[in-house]
Amino acid sequence: MLASTRRYFLGQASGVSLGAMALHSLLANPASKLPHFAPKAKRVIFLTQSGGPSQIELFDEKPGLMKWAGQELPDSVRQGQRVTTMTANQKQLVMPAVTKFARHGKSGAAIGEWLPHLAKVADDVCFIKSMHTDQINHAPAMTQFLTGHQIPGRPSVGAWVSYGLGSENKDLPDYLVMLSKMQRPSDQPLYDHYWGSGFLPSRYQGVKLRNAKDAVLYLRDPDGLPRELRRGMLDGIAEINQKRLDETGDPEIATRIRQYEMAYRMQASVPALADLSAEPEEVFELYGPDSRRPGSYAANCILARRLAERGVRFIQLFHPDWDHHSRLPSWCTARCRDTDQASAALILDLRRRGMLDDTLVIWGGEFGRGVAGQGQWDSIEAGRDHHPRCFTIWMAGGGVKPGITYGATDDFSFNVAENPVHVRDLHATVMHLLGIHHETFTYRHQGLDFRLTGVEPARVVKEVLA
Repeated sequence: MLASTRRYFLGQASGVSLGAMALHSLLANPASKLPHFAPKAKRVIFLTQSGGPSQIELFDEKPGLMKWAGQELPDSVRQGQRVTTMTANQKQLVMPAVTKFARHGKSGAAIGEWLPHLAKVADDVCFIKSMHTDQINHAPAMTQFLTGHQIPGRPSVGAWVSYGLGSENKDLPDYLVMLSKMQRPSDQPLYDHYWGSGFLPSRYQGVKLRNAKDAVLYLRDPDGLPRELRRGMLDGIAEINQKRLDETGDPEIATRIRQYEMAYRMQASVPALADLSAEPEEVFELYGPDSRRPGSYAANCILARRLAERGVRFIQLFHPDWDHHSRLPSWCTARCRDTDQASAALILDLRRRGMLDDTLVIWGGEFGRGVAGQGQWDSIEAGRDHHPRCFTIWMAGGGVKPGITYGATDDFSFNVAENPVHVRDLHATVMHLLGIHHETFTYRHQGLDFRLTGVEPARVVKEVLA
């Protein structure tokens, strides 16, 4: 019964309101105390490539693999490391890259031929080729990549940033998410907990913009409902919710009050945001022909820039189907066509608007691909299995050194050889660029002080900082 619950007791305590004290503790946003120091980045655009892009074809040039083609991966390299059940029963035969590499820019960055547009902005980009993670399957790997833990229930990195820093725009959420509208069916799930708030109050979770006519459902008032009537209705609901909040101290009621008000303001801000008709022709030319298709990755990149202009703190795009288990030459090239021009255009667009210096752009997926061919290694049908031991991401802007490559892998792109960077280190570095000490930025839950980077060692990768 309600009368026997601890929350009810706290809410009904006489004298000093324990419920109010608990509510203050639960809802206290550290934004007034953050950032801890002057940030290099004011906002983040996270271009999340779901499925595991192949570093071997795109970034990690290994010409020496040709002499190993069709031979079994040496035990001295594999070192007993597990593979998934999809390739556990076949020989691990080396498959060299099925693409060609060239060096680009003054930095001489090695980039595969399937990314010609990224090659043009190579000197704006910092490549980290020594990323590694603990998880070998998609859902736990992506969950760790975005929340710091492989089991759902922790806040996403965007939710942590929302909780810590809030937004510069009170008419839009702090954290907005967009999923690419694919031109073919995709069987790769994108779970809500990837942008969830976990044990943080739910006001900090990512708000998903739909890739449809109405970017947010139920935002429009019914026909014939005057704006002033809607305002009066919300005021009445807020009064009822506030009364219940005073009684119970439930932080989710506070979230509900805030979200009603946010939705009211979004009724004006979102339609204007989602309408790209005012963008000049040269913007669509910059981002590519797919940028005119609503919900495409390219169109979402334009929306990401518009959100950044409006002061949204954390913007995340998800593009699925980077899972190259078969038909690698056609499957991977299709994903590159989807994303390459628009990703490079976003860098150029931010730079010419004077926003790149304080906008951190991150591109990457949850893990990489293995050097062994999945299936018949020399067949056009061959692919690559999941590989957590090393993969590549890139970053640009927001206090990151441009035109550098950090870290290296062995001759097989199988193990990290120099300067390993764990997912925890990436999180620590992102927080640092936003002016946050990752070790002291915590939230108390179930008697423990949780942090994004967890309890295992994590370091800020200072070598990539400008």
